[in-house]
Amino acid sequence: MIRKLYERMMQLAAHRRASWALAAVSFTESSFFPIPPDALLIPMGLANREKVFRYALICTIASVLGGLAGYLIGWLLYDTVGRAILDFYGMTDKFSTFVNWYHEYGAMIVLFAGITPFPYKVITIASGVASLDLVVFTVASIVARGLRFYLVAALLFWFGPTARRILERYLGWITLAAGVLLVGGFVMLRYVG
Repeated sequence: MIRKLYERMMQLAAHRRASWALAAVSFTESSFFPIPPDALLIPMGLANREKVFRYALICTIASVLGGLAGYLIGWLLYDTVGRAILDFYGMTDKFSTFVNWYHEYGAMIVLFAGITPFPYKVITIASGVASLDLVVFTVASIVARGLRFYLVAALLFWFGPTARRILERYLGWITLAAGVLLVGGFVMLRYVG
């Protein structure tokens, strides 16, 4: 199923309304959809490298708005919609642990998950269930999602087709490393400063 969705994303990248599709995928991926926006961002960025940063902006804005939808699912609809989404991803058992972590590390969790391959929708729903401060959630989402998508855009802009091979093969590791560095920096500032 996921492979078919990925192939569909590749077809959408060539469509004349690809920017709208990119926004829709970015929005839905933050609350329930399993395919990341990179599946569209990468081919669109390679096809038109001059617009790759515009595409990153579309991803960021739509992803943050989708994250707010995920937050609302957790806050208002957890028992019905939210639990079903978590069941689909096999995250229901681990979910209570995430909610407990929010009381101390909420913003750090959103920052880390927002740039890594971890399913961001789980974090957006958990943020709503835990009633993480909405301003903190939104700012952390903007920083994390912006960093993730602009990192991909920068690689595509500077390295072109070579970047596609690198991103498709190592995107998870690249974003994980960026997440560790980002969160590590905040932790260091908190305890050193």
